[in-house]
Parts: sequence; structure tokens; C-alpha cells
Amino acid sequence: MSAPVYLRRPPDWEEHEKPTLPGSPAMIHHPPWERACYALVAVLVGLAGGLGNALFTANLPTIQGQSGLTPSEAMWLQGAYIGFNVTANLLIYKFRQQYGMRLFTEIGLGAYALLSVLHLLLGSPQSLLLLRAASGLAAAACTTLCTLYMLQAAPRIHVPKMLVLGIGITQLATPLAWIISPGLLDHGQWHNLYHLEAGLALIAFAAVVLLKLPAGVHIQSFERLDFLSAALLIPGVALLVAVLVQGTTRWWLDAPELAWMLVGAIVLLTAGLYLEHHRRNPMLQTRWFTQSASVRFVIGAIVLRFLTTEQSYGVVGMLRTLGMTPEQMQPLFGVILAGTLAGIAASALTINMETMRRQLIAALLLLGTAALLDFGRSSLDRPADFYLSQFLAAAGAGIFMGPLMLLGLIQGLKQGPNYMITVIIAISMTQTLGGLAGSAALGTYQIYREQAYSVAITRHINPVDPQVAARLQQQQQALAGQVADPALRSALGAAQLAQIARREANVSAFNEVFHIVAMIGFGYLAWALFQARRAKWAASIAAMRSRWRSIGDASGEIGTDAAIAATPESGQQAPPMPAR
Repeated sequence: MSAPVYLRRPPDWEEHEKPTLPGSPAMIHHPPWERACYALVAVLVGLAGGLGNALFTANLPTIQGQSGLTPSEAMWLQGAYIGFNVTANLLIYKFRQQYGMRLFTEIGLGAYALLSVLHLLLGSPQSLLLLRAASGLAAAACTTLCTLYMLQAAPRIHVPKMLVLGIGITQLATPLAWIISPGLLDHGQWHNLYHLEAGLALIAFAAVVLLKLPAGVHIQSFERLDFLSAALLIPGVALLVAVLVQGTTRWWLDAPELAWMLVGAIVLLTAGLYLEHHRRNPMLQTRWFTQSASVRFVIGAIVLRFLTTEQSYGVVGMLRTLGMTPEQMQPLFGVILAGTLAGIAASALTINMETMRRQLIAALLLLGTAALLDFGRSSLDRPADFYLSQFLAAAGAGIFMGPLMLLGLIQGLKQGPNYMITVIIAISMTQTLGGLAGSAALGTYQIYREQAYSVAITRHINPVDPQVAARLQQQQQALAGQVADPALRSALGAAQLAQIARREANVSAFNEVFHIVAMIGFGYLAWALFQARRAKWAASIAAMRSRWRSIGDASGEIGTDAAIAATPESGQQAPPMPAR
């Protein structure tokens, strides 16, 4: 690749102040009070980027009911957020290289705040769809900006720790949303959620304008073919997201339009990747994905993200099935928040080049153990019964993101600056689409098993059976004070018994979800330990061969010296052989 074209003359930085990459701010000295301000802005921006969608997800049934949306329409809102969030990273990296991160953030946060206020005025499904799309765009910018601000909060020697903290802040949004949602909804309808979302966006917008990041290096980054690649890849990813969010709602085989969307996604993504593969200066280094180390990294990132869906889909879904409300789940998410903070703190305090992989192993162990502890739940379990398992799961989730990001950045820097956008996109895709695909896969499996259990349970509900007849009689007696008609009482009692049977079928299906997540977690943990041991064996064998080679070379040198010493010097006559 040709040398970069600088758009501005770089300042005369000291060597330790220079930014690592174009588009990144310089690491200049700040007084302690200013470093504290950078840390506070990082927390504010990180929460502003993630809290809006977390509030929406936590209160989706309430918003869906108050807005008069069908389940399919509600999932389109989730798809709009995820589609814009995951594809924004295709442009953010090059945009900040050429124009700076602050401009992109001001555009993203400004549009987000404007649409939040607009939705408060209109309150229509169309404005809500636009708001969710803007929220995804702003969240992508805020995640990067949060990390960049947190890096300014400490000297350069602490970059790994600050990176872990910056990434970890965005993970706090989900438990915080569940904790504060009941209080917001107690004093009004959905408007309070968007008052908070709009307020956070406006405050974050003001903060990044007042406290600016240090200047960086700006280079000519965009090329004409970048926009053609984006025009192919972004709609392709958006169609793939649409298929994943709608698959379990409309069911995979019952909606032909999902098949056409999947075909469109495959065609567009294939064309975009083909173009990138044959470009001189591609955005995505497709050959990076063919390296064995890269393949292992991507698989590991997907598996770790998949394991976290045991909490977001499995536990939350099961508790909702059992009728638990956000108020009842509030203490559980307090425990999850504590576990996430503990995981982030443990990772930040211990991270270095030697412990990164150990932290990922520890995260795998914690996530797998949490799923194993949740296996065997019953309909009598309540949020308090999940405290231990979900604390472990939250700690594992808090641990793995920092070292995963750092490991990816190190792999990208080894290949060169041109590979950084590839690594960033790979991490973003594995975490966003990995979580979405994990929820879709577990949701499909849970629905399939629930149907099987429902059939098996219903088959044994025979009104002639004395136990079934006694249970129906109990149901009818409980309704006697409310319903006078005996026939209607009998029908309602049978319906309640069928509802109880379906609840038990759902609980059994969720137990299978926990079981399969635990199996995948411990299976991948065993494979990762085997790969680590194998790499250690290979390194020891290579060291042994090198040692023997050096010994052999030394022996050869000694033998050569002895031969030279025994050979007559040039110009001298060899001594006569002794007579017999």
C-alpha cells in the first residue's frame, strides 16, 4: 500500500505522545483533575450509548402493548438497532482517520438526541423505528468514544487496564436498565424511558463538545470503491439481521420472505467480499480470515458471546414465562450488576500479555459453570434462586470482553495498520451477530422442545384419570366464587390446567437450553486447554531442537578447530613418520 497522505501537518509530539494509529488521539500529559474528567465523560458516553437500547429491551412487552405493536413489528425495532449498530463500524474507523472521531460522534449523538425528542412529540411506531436506528448508530460511536476517553484517564503505561474499563462500561447498561426501569414506569408510561434516553443523549453530546479529545493524525482514508463495498455489505448485513430477528417470531419455514431475504443477504455479502478480496487497498483484509490463528480467534469470540445468551435469553425468558415482572427481577439484576463490576475489576487489575488467555479460560469456566448450575430448574424457582449462577455468569461476561479486544488488536497490529479495521469489524460482528444468532438458535431449540414436551404432557392428561379429575375439580372450586355457570367453570378449569401444562413444558425446554449451553461451554473449554497444551508442547519441542542444533554446531566448531590445529601450517613440511 502507498504511503498515507496527511490532510494536516502532525504536531510536534514527543515520542511517547504519538497516537498508535491514524484517527486515534494523541496520548499527551493531562493534570489529575483533567484525567478524572475524561474518565467521567467516558462513563457518561458509554452509558448513553447502551442504556437506551437496554431500556427498550427490558421493557419490550410494556412498550409493545402501549404502542399497539405485534411481536413481529416489535422485532423489527430490534432489527433496526442491531443493523445500524453493526454496520456503522464499517465506516467509523475510516471516518475518524480522515475527519476525526469527534465529528462522527457529534453527528451520531445529535441525530440520536433529536429523534429522541421527536419521538416524545409524535409517539408513533414510525418515529420509534427511526429512533431505534439512530440509537444503534450512536451506540457504535459511543462504544469507540468511551474507550478513547478512558484511555486519556491514565498514563500510557496503563493502556490495557483503561481499555478493559472502557469496554466494560458499556456492559453495565443492561443490568442498570433492569434496575431503574420499574421506578421510571411507576411514574408514567413509556414517555419516562425516552425522557431519560433523550436527556442522556443531550448531556453526552454537550460533554464531548466541551471536553475534546487531543488531536490526532488525519490521513486520506476513503476511496471510491469503499462506498461500493459499503453499498453491498451494509444491506447484506441488514438482511441477515432481519432474518435472525424474525426467524423465531414468524417461524423459519412459515415465512417465504425470510428465505428471499436470506438469499439477498448471501448474494450481497458474497459480492461485497469478492470485491474486497480483489481490491488493491481493501477495507476488509479477507485473507486474514484464512489464517489459522484468525479462525481460532473468531470461533472463540463467537462461542464466548453465545454463552452469554444463557443469561439474556435463557434466564430472563424462563422468569418471564413464570410470570416474573421487572420489579420482581430487580434484585437479581442488582446481583448481575455486582458480578459484572467484579469481573471488569478483576480483568483490569490482572491483565497483561501473559494473563490475557488465562482470563479468557476463566471466563469460559465461569460461564459454563453458571449454565450447569441453572440446569434442573423447576416452576417453583424464583429470581433469588438464580443469584449464584448469574453472579458467576456476569463475572465471566465482565472478564472476557477486555482481553478479547486486546488480543484482537494485537493480532491486527502484527499484520499492520491496514488490518485494524478488519479486526474491529470481526470483533463487532462476532459480538453483535453472535449474540443475535445465539438467541435465535436457543429460541428455536427452546420452542421446538417446548412443543415436544407439551405433546408428551398433554397425552397423559386424561379426565378419567383420578389425579387429573381431582386437579380439575380443584380448579373449578377455585373459580366457584367468580363464575356461577358450571359449564363455563369446567371449561376455564380445563384451560388453566392446559396453561399449567404448557408452563411446565416451557420450564423443561429451558432446562435443555441450559444443558446445551453448559455442554458447549465445557466442550470448548476442553478444546481450548488442549490447544494451549499442544502449543506449549510444540514450543518445548522447538526449543529442544534449537538446543540440540546449537550443541551440534558447537561440536562441529570444536572438531574443526581440532582439525585445523592438527593440520600442518602452509609452507611447513610435515614431520616425518616415526620408523618402525
